[in-house]
Amino acid sequence: MKTRHLRGGGDDGAARRTAAEALAIEALNYLAAEPERLGRFLALTGIGPLEIRDAAAAPHFLAGVLDHVVGDERLLVEFAAHAQIKPEAVMRAATTLGDGVWERDVP
Repeated sequence: MKTRHLRGGGDDGAARRTAAEALAIEALNYLAAEPERLGRFLALTGIGPLEIRDAAAAPHFLAGVLDHVVGDERLLVEFAAHAQIKPEAVMRAATTLGDGVWERDVP
């Protein structure tokens, strides 16, 4: 498995956050590729299939995606293998984005 390293740029925090967001988007695509995985994610978050695009614009949505992946060891290991990274890298990305808990706004 490979480790993703960040190079260049004076703001390592911003670079880490950007990389973590990219990994979260990759994780969301991974979830969406399998109806059962996506269905579980949507059921646990309370998001409907037609609402996912709007929900994705919410500030802490990507952190919630990684929290979901990290919270299920089997899913974490499978996604890490898919992304060709160590599970610890996914956990670090979740921590990087986890500056708040994402909750869906319910009208």
